[in-house]
Amino acid sequence: MDMDLDGQLICIFGGGGFLGRYVAQALLERGARLRVAERNVKNAVHIKPLGNLGQTQLISADVTKPDSVARAVHGCDGVVNLVGILNGNFEAVHVAGARNVAEAAARAGCRTLLHLSAIGADTQSPSRYGKSKGDGEQAVLKAFPEAIIFRPSIIFGREDQFINRFAAMIQMLPVVPVIGSNTKFQPIFAGDVADAAAEAISHPEAFAGETFELGGPEVVSMGDLNRRIARMTGRERTFVDVPDAAAKILAMLPASPITTDQYKMLQKDNVVAEGANGLDRFGVAPTPIAALANGWMEKYTAHGRFGARAKAS
Repeated sequence: MDMDLDGQLICIFGGGGFLGRYVAQALLERGARLRVAERNVKNAVHIKPLGNLGQTQLISADVTKPDSVARAVHGCDGVVNLVGILNGNFEAVHVAGARNVAEAAARAGCRTLLHLSAIGADTQSPSRYGKSKGDGEQAVLKAFPEAIIFRPSIIFGREDQFINRFAAMIQMLPVVPVIGSNTKFQPIFAGDVADAAAEAISHPEAFAGETFELGGPEVVSMGDLNRRIARMTGRERTFVDVPDAAAKILAMLPASPITTDQYKMLQKDNVVAEGANGLDRFGVAPTPIAALANGWMEKYTAHGRFGARAKAS
């Protein structure tokens, strides 16, 4: 086992979230001590059993409150900021929050900072999400020029809010509307992002100040992804592509499945740019979705998890 981080204290903001669990696991396996910073520490109690006794500590912190951020990074060797939102005050979280973390890490003398951004981060983006991610990157690099920035495509895994959402919809509806059917994604497994993060934090001098676009082994359109999920769960479904004009109107309605901002993001493919630094720099081989489908998709199949056994008896 690679013990590059033996005894180093790494603070993970948003460490109790979906990706945080994977990053925590990868860092613990390298011998790091973790300080998991969450607005509500109850969101991170499931991280404690992943490490040895005393290897993980939990701390209450909010990236929008500089004092709490400073307390969280105090005495740390490295900092990871995974905090992000898909709706709400993007400026407060993605820009001011990111700046607060980077400034605190610089003041505390941390040797490395890993900042999670997203493909589509662009200070000129028409979407508020994309623009805030771009502005956040600039704020981070201004405060901590050696920061390592990750821009993943859609991140998937058993607990994700992406593939599970479509699988649940396909389970419920005989006719499934698909918004942004032609938009392309390059879904990346959360464990691969975590392995790259652990490598980056273990050897910051090799990656300092660089930006990496992370994508999986396949580029797939939204329509194809939905059809693939239906096949994996053994469900015959009719898929109807929602015309762009209708999607735009739908996004404006209350209780719509997408926001206007998400509609704007769907106007552009979410794939790794040609020539961008990628996953290969970290020696990580990307995992295809199909490799994880067994066991994960079972709960969405026609007879559920125990169906085959029930039919056999």
